[in-house]
Amino acid sequence: MNELPFMLPVGLLTSDGHLHRQGLMRPATALDEIEPLGDPRVQRNEAYYPLLLLARVTTRLGPFAPVTPDVLAALPAADFAHLQQLYAHLNSTQGAATFSAYPPATPAAQALPDTVETECPHCGAVLELDLSADLVGA
Repeated sequence: MNELPFMLPVGLLTSDGHLHRQGLMRPATALDEIEPLGDPRVQRNEAYYPLLLLARVTTRLGPFAPVTPDVLAALPAADFAHLQQLYAHLNSTQGAATFSAYPPATPAAQALPDTVETECPHCGAVLELDLSADLVGA
């Protein structure tokens, strides 16, 4: 199943001081949309539905995989709204082809370097990420 990389506009700040903005989302299945309806939290308060649904289709957020509802509940409201928009476009008939999973560029964001080094949290390998790559259609 194709996963769409995304970049949150604000990011999740974890207790260790790291800011996590990158993640992956996959298209939803019918079961993804049906199963949360039976959750007691949704039956008590339907506002939990988008939280549980997005947790099912967001496959990675920074070091978190799987992404739990508790992780998404800690997101700033702007990031949660961004994920809802991404979900809507990814699961529309037009799909991800017409939607950028990244927030609009600002003058500060345009000045970012073309590459950045990061360390894999699992194996410790130093990775060089090419930020200039076109992710749409990849």
